[in-house]
Amino acid sequence: MTRLLLTVQEAAQALAISRSKLYELIASGELPSVRIDGSRRVPLTALDAYINSLMERKEAA
Repeated sequence: MTRLLLTVQEAAQALAISRSKLYELIASGELPSVRIDGSRRVPLTALDAYINSLMERKEAA
């Protein structure tokens, strides 16, 4: 079964950025996340959407 949610550390590694940068993206609303019993998780779909938005910005520039 494929995991649907990643920890902050796993999501940061998947994007090849630091944890603090990932938290900045979450705080700014650019990257949606969820809380489950106090633990922050990032949906895989949110990572895909974020990457797609970066690609769209690049193409528009």
